Amino acid sequence: MNHFLDIHTTEKAALRNMLDSAQSMKDARQGRTKAAPDNEQPLAGHMVALIFEKPSTRTRVSFDVGARQMGAETMVLSGKDMQLGHGETIADTARVLSRYVDLIMIRTFDEDVLKEMSEYADVPVINGLTDRTHPCQVMADVMTYEEHRGPIAGIKATWCGDGNNVCASVMHAAAQFGFDFTFTGPMQLDPEPEWQKLVRDAGQSFKVERDADKAVDGCDLIFADTWVSMHDAQSARERRHNMLRPYQVNDALMAKAKDDALFMHCLPAHREEEVTSSVMDGPNSVVFDEAENRLHAQKAIMRWCLGV
Repeated sequence: MNHFLDIHTTEKAALRNMLDSAQSMKDARQGRTKAAPDNEQPLAGHMVALIFEKPSTRTRVSFDVGARQMGAETMVLSGKDMQLGHGETIADTARVLSRYVDLIMIRTFDEDVLKEMSEYADVPVINGLTDRTHPCQVMADVMTYEEHRGPIAGIKATWCGDGNNVCASVMHAAAQFGFDFTFTGPMQLDPEPEWQKLVRDAGQSFKVERDADKAVDGCDLIFADTWVSMHDAQSARERRHNMLRPYQVNDALMAKAKDDALFMHCLPAHREEEVTSSVMDGPNSVVFDEAENRLHAQKAIMRWCLGV
């Protein structure tokens, strides 16, 4: 049984096989190859539980559609439906769900909920997002880069803004796929020291550069994400805007990177805050390709988890 909890806890060969599978399924569905690996519906007869303690658009739709395309049935459950961890323990919930379904995807707040679910479930568990990491998004990001520019190994990637959960998973990918990583943002929002060490221990360069212009100089890929969470109070939003304004990705910043540098954002984006519309809609932006590739990457992750 294979859980997909984080990129850095999954074997490199398995990650590469997932990306190859994702690309094959995408090519087949778009008519670029004769064979159609997903037409045989490898998940037929399976039931997939999709649990959302946090609201979602892309994660919910892409997992639901992906599972259905491969022949599975889905059950979408909200935190209110389940009252996860309130009354019944996470462990007991995991044991019960394992009697009903074949695969669990959970999008939650606390990483400990994910860990406890995977520890006690008798079926595979997928990390759809926690406050600490977002591996499914970054698998789609790696797929997107390689679609446009070829192998991601050896490139220079720069993250602009908040060293958040998506940033953490990009750092995991840097270690596993072999690319260099630079963080530019305020000191208060630096990525966790554990993830910095992970990148360096893998033999890749990790740098913190407070000057955004210097950070993106000559880079191949620029990431950004929202400056505020939907749960942040108004006072916190104002403080974050003040801290992060120097790290906005705009045309002037993109001009410091390589001419063919790509721009990525996991969406939803707050236009004219962390990124300008001119960059979002510009020729170097691949944000909507990333969103589409969530579907294909997650289909491959589900197949790997179930061994089909």
